[in-house]
This record gives sequence, structure tokens and C-alpha cells, in this order.
Amino acid sequence: MAQINKPDEYFNTVLYTGNGGTNAITGVGFQPDWVWIKNRPDAKDHQIYDSVRGTTKVIGSDRTSAEATVSNGLTAFGSDGFTVGADSNVNDNGDSHVSWNWLASNTTASNTDGSITSTVSANTTSGFSVVSYTGTGANATVGHGLGSAPSMIIVKNRSAVKDWVIYHKSLGNTKFLEFTTSGEQTASNRWNNTTPTNSVFSLGSDNGANGSGNSHIAYCFAEKKGFSKFGSYTGNGNADGPFIYTGFRPAFVMTKRTDGASDWAMMDNKRPNEFNVVQNYLKAQANDAEQTDDSFNIDILSNGWKARYNNGNYNASGGSYIYMAFAENPLVGTNNIPATAR
Repeated sequence: MAQINKPDEYFNTVLYTGNGGTNAITGVGFQPDWVWIKNRPDAKDHQIYDSVRGTTKVIGSDRTSAEATVSNGLTAFGSDGFTVGADSNVNDNGDSHVSWNWLASNTTASNTDGSITSTVSANTTSGFSVVSYTGTGANATVGHGLGSAPSMIIVKNRSAVKDWVIYHKSLGNTKFLEFTTSGEQTASNRWNNTTPTNSVFSLGSDNGANGSGNSHIAYCFAEKKGFSKFGSYTGNGNADGPFIYTGFRPAFVMTKRTDGASDWAMMDNKRPNEFNVVQNYLKAQANDAEQTDDSFNIDILSNGWKARYNNGNYNASGGSYIYMAFAENPLVGTNNIPATAR
């Protein structure tokens, strides 16, 4: 298995200031295939673009609406970033924006591993793929191109007003989440009660994940040692919160309580203060401005992260939580950059 020595060659967070016109964003370090943008100081919608659907095609984690075409949104993918137009959601003049960027393959291929033929941009080294497919409304399988089983799958029906449908390995194949404050739900018509394999993920008849004749997009993640981690933990309800081991110093963490209501809290290594404790977070399910308070209060450590406050969003006593995390510095590899706490 290929070893990732430099995680920022596959995932990177970039901050930029809007100019209200044409704005070429550089410093990503690669040509991204998935770009997730959020205005930080204002209540503006999340903007999600990918290279498989193409430029100007936007969806958002904070809304259920179908895909929209925004001609002055993200207009180009470049070798070191992307270009945005005058749309205020991605380029409000004078406002700080955050972009989370993932690399797939910069190409697409037809995948016939499943009963539904998919179009896939996959990176087997980093364990990330963007998968486009047309739903059938009946039990089906879809090829993801990763060569190893996905630990997390995030699906949106592009054609209709439908909730997002999210699989996480810690919940299993009978459960699902949405980009809402609600906890886990149980239904067989999301994943057909079938765990993803090295080649396909399974779908039931739900219109959100498999609407008949509808176009869908899926973001698939397979866990890779030293680069990504998808797991769960139990809160203890005090300031000396649980330590979550990842095997790397995190560059990005998103958490969600599964046994009750909570935010999808998003943290990265570019927006927080220089030292621990880290308090800056955004909510994936809401268009709220960036928050800086005890609702998400953690230490970033060399080999994981630690909750530092009693809050239901991420550390209620006995609360059950899932997370996804990507690395800044791994504890493995040959990059000769020490993984240290903040």
C-alpha cells in the first residue's frame, strides 16, 4: 500500500479574501476535484463543487435543494487551486472565505462494477472518490473505484429537493445520517442493509440516494493510515474530555452526535488560533457565520485531538459521536516533519 508522506498533496485548507470580481485562488498545492467553500463572517450558504459534475454546478450541505447552475460561482479548476466569479457566496468583497480541497484523479472513468454504471474520479492512494450515477429506485449497487471499502459515503440527489444521505462505518449498514441536527436514523432503503465492499456500495429504494431517473453524486472515503480516520467515541461530559486517537496531527475534523441532536461541527488547522485551545468552527448543516465559543473546544495534538469542554455538540456525558479527520502531519512515513501538538 502506498504511503502518504505529505498529506497536503491530497487534502488542503486554503483561506482567501473575496474581491467581488474574478478571483484566482492559489496555494492549494494540487488541482482539486472537490472544493467546499464557506464565507466565514456572514450567514451565507455552503458551496460544494466537484470536477465530475463540472464548474458552475453547486450543491450545499446546509440545504436540500437540487443542484443549481451559478455562472459566476466556481468557474475553473486550476493546477494550484480554482477560480471563482462574483457570486457573493464564494467571493464576497472583503470577506474571508475558507475552502476545503480534496484531490481525486483529475480525470473520470466509467465504472461497471455495480448494477448501476457510474462515472468516477478516484484516488486509491488517498482513499477518495467522486462518483456520479443515475438512480433506479430499486435495490442496486454502484462502483466507487477505491479498491478498498469506504468508511464514509456522502450522497446528494442532484435532480430533486431531497435530504443528503450519509453512511459511516461506525453506525453500520442499517443506519444513516443527514446534514441536519438530527441523530442517526434506521432504514433499510438507504444502504439495503449491506456493507460497502472493495468495489461497490449498495443502495435501497430511497429517493434521496437512489431516486429513479435522478442524477446523484457521492463522495466516498476509504480510511488510509496516517492520512484519514473515520471513527467514533463516547463523551464524558467534562473539561478533561476524551482523547481521540487518529495517528496523525489533524488538519481537519468534523464531528456529529449520533444518539441525539447536535451540529455537524467543522474545524481545520488554518482558521483556529495559533495555539490550543481551538474554538473556531463552522456548522455543515447551517449557513451560520463562523463560531468562536465553547460549542466546539478542542486541543489539536500530535496523534489526535482532545475535547476540552462539556458540550452536547461533541462531549455530552455518555453521548455517542462519529467523526471524520484528515492529517496535517502523520506519525508514519518519511517526510521528516515531526508531528507536534499546537
